Amino acid sequence: MTSRDRLVTSAQAMIADGSKSFAAASRLFDRTTRERVWLLYAWCRRCDDLIDGQDLGGALGDVEDVSSRLEQVRALTRLALTGAQTGDVAFDCLGIVAAETGLTQPMADAVIGGFALDASGWRPQTEADMMRYCWHVAGAVGVMMAVVMGVSPDDTGTLERACDLGLAFQLANIMRDVAEDHAAGRCYVPADWLAEGGIPADDLLNPAYRDALAAIAQRMNALAAAHEASARIGAARLSLRQRWAILSAAGIYGDIARQVARRGGAAWDSRTVVSNARKAGWIARALVQTTLPIPHHSRRTAMGRRFSMPDFAEIV
Repeated sequence: MTSRDRLVTSAQAMIADGSKSFAAASRLFDRTTRERVWLLYAWCRRCDDLIDGQDLGGALGDVEDVSSRLEQVRALTRLALTGAQTGDVAFDCLGIVAAETGLTQPMADAVIGGFALDASGWRPQTEADMMRYCWHVAGAVGVMMAVVMGVSPDDTGTLERACDLGLAFQLANIMRDVAEDHAAGRCYVPADWLAEGGIPADDLLNPAYRDALAAIAQRMNALAAAHEASARIGAARLSLRQRWAILSAAGIYGDIARQVARRGGAAWDSRTVVSNARKAGWIARALVQTTLPIPHHSRRTAMGRRFSMPDFAEIV
């Protein structure tokens, strides 16, 4: 087994444990794309875990000395992108996929910018703040994933749609994980949204505020749906297998946001998950969607997106 094969095997294990939804969708890619997606995921997961003191996600751990861990992420990333061995499997994964696809330091720095916000204890005050955070931790990852799939850095239109898919994913995560984030002293719901609902940020899970929080979930779901619809338009520009994988991921993650919205005030009594049967259903539906034109309602919904990707000159 070559060193690359060993890294791919490790990356596959990381995505299988760290993101069952994305793992299911990733299996639909052709082998080369699938392996590269796993390699990039491994870096993203490892960076997130280092900053949050986690092990493949889950409960947040010890966040003391987070500044030094952020510097560790930056240093290992820089080293990996030179092609050197880092001594950390996930960062070596980044080195391999970057060499194969042309991922750049500024692209990685855009993602690390989100970890820096977390490390500083930052909280969004406005919707624009929240969306900028989503850009760093998920939209920029979407751009990198698109480049991994072979999209040219010059094709900013398709890259913007890829960014939108990442934004939709992160908006779903924010609403699903309100309880976990609150327990860790974090909140990614904009402060002005909470104020409009009369919800104190330090007591947002109080049963007295559940109806107001559920209304925010509806608002977040609508925002996620607009970016998901935009991403579906971009997926039409990909090869068939890539389109199938992306539409599957969009359906599965979109289901998280929709379920949170449907559950109302009970959405945070237990973690919202997408069952294996529902995942299979979204994968089958996505296969059909690859053969159909973009529905008019998707184009209308996509008009509700309100975030524009930063000038791509910043990250190429």
